[in-house]
Amino acid sequence: MFYNVNIARPGIILPKLILCCVLVLLAPISQNVSAEEPKSTLSLTTVLERVKQQHPSLKVFKFRQLALDGEAHTQALTPGYEIGFDVDNVAGSGEYQGVDSAEFSVSLSSVIELGDKLEARSGMVNEKRALLEAEQKIAALSLLGEATRRYIDVLAAQSQLELAADSLILAEETLTVVKSRAEAGVTPDAEVKRAQAAVFNARLVAETQLHQHDYAKLALSMMWGESNVNFESLEGSLFEFTDDVALAPLFEKVKYSPAIEAYLTQAQLKEAELRFAQTQSSADVSWSVGVKQMQQTSDMALTAGFSVPLFSGDRNSGAVISAQAAKDEVLINREVALLELYAQLYRAYASRKQATVTVNRLQTSVIPTLTLALEDTQKAYEQGLYSYLDYLTAREELLFSRRALIDAAASALRYGVDIEQLIAEPLSASQHTFFRDFQGFPK
Repeated sequence: MFYNVNIARPGIILPKLILCCVLVLLAPISQNVSAEEPKSTLSLTTVLERVKQQHPSLKVFKFRQLALDGEAHTQALTPGYEIGFDVDNVAGSGEYQGVDSAEFSVSLSSVIELGDKLEARSGMVNEKRALLEAEQKIAALSLLGEATRRYIDVLAAQSQLELAADSLILAEETLTVVKSRAEAGVTPDAEVKRAQAAVFNARLVAETQLHQHDYAKLALSMMWGESNVNFESLEGSLFEFTDDVALAPLFEKVKYSPAIEAYLTQAQLKEAELRFAQTQSSADVSWSVGVKQMQQTSDMALTAGFSVPLFSGDRNSGAVISAQAAKDEVLINREVALLELYAQLYRAYASRKQATVTVNRLQTSVIPTLTLALEDTQKAYEQGLYSYLDYLTAREELLFSRRALIDAAASALRYGVDIEQLIAEPLSASQHTFFRDFQGFPK
C-alpha cells in the first residue's frame, strides 16, 4: 500500500544531522536489538514474503492436505472380501457324536454397493479439498492483512519518533530564547523554569516514542517468527493514498470475496454430504459363495447366498433430513455473513474517506498556517509583544496538528487494508498493496 517516495514533512523540518544526533542520545534506552546485529531497510514485499514462508499458521494446510489425501485413498476403496469357515453337526448326540457326521464349509463373501456410493464418497473428499483451499486463501488474506497493518504501525512509529525529536529541539530552542530574555531582565525566572520543564517533558516523550517504535518493530518481526529485530527501518510513506472509488462497486466485489466463496464451497460440501446420505437409502447386496464337504459321504457341494436389508430408505430418512438442514443452514449463514461484510465495508470506506480528507486539510491548510503563526509568535515574543503562554500555545498547536496528521494518515492506510481484505482486491491496479503479494495462494 506504499510507495517508496520521499515527501517533505509538513511543519518545522528537522535537519537530518540534528535528528541523527537526537536519536543517538536516545538510542541507549533501546533494548530490543544489539548494536552488533546487522541493520537493513525492509520493503513491504520483503516483509510479506517472509510471512508467507515462515508463519506457522500457513504451514498447517500442508498437513491438512495430506490428511485429505489419506481420506481420499480410504474413500476410494471398494468393499473388501471376507473368507469364512463353518463347521456343522459336530459334538452332538447320537449319530452326530464326534466329527463323523460333520459338514465343513469354506465361503467367500462381500458386498455389492448400490446407489453410486463410491462416487458420493469421492465427491465429499473433493469438496473438502475445495473448502480447504478456500480456508487457506482466507487465512493467507487475514495474515498478510495483519502483517501490513503492523508495517503501517512501524511507519507511524517512525514518523512519531521524528516528530518527538522535532519537539525536543523546538523545546530547547524555546529555552534558549527564554533564557536570553531572562538575562535581559524582561522575563521572570519562573518562565525559564517552565521552559526547562518543557525540555524535560519533550525528552521523556521522545524516549517513550522510541520504546513504542521498538515495540512496533518487534511486533512486525514476530509475524515471521523472529523474536529479535534485524532491520533498522521500513520503506514507504504514510502520506500516499489512492483515489477514492465508488462504494457500489466495492459492495459488488464483496460478494466474490474468499470469505463469501468459502460459504458457497461449504454449501457444496453439504450438498455432497446430502448426496451421500441419499445413497444410503439404497440397500447394498451381500453375497457369498463357498464349498461344503459332508464328512459321512465325503461328498462336496457348492453353496451360494445373498441378503438385502429391508426398509433401508425409511431407516435412512432421518439422516437425509439432517443433511438437507445442514446445507440450508450454510446458505442462511452466507446471507448473514454478507450483511456483516457490507456493514464492515461501509464503516471502513467512510472512515478511510474521512481520514484522507483530514490528511489533505492538515497538509495543505492547517499545518502551513500554524508554522507561519509559530514563526510570527516567536518574533513577537522576542520583541516582548506576546507572552510566554502565547509562544507555548502556538508551539503546542503545531505539534498537535502534526501528531494528528500522522494518526490520520496511518488510519487511512489501515482502513485501506481493511477494504482490500474485504473485497480481496487492491484498491488500485497501479498501487503496491499487500493483496498483490497474496496472489500466489494457495501454492
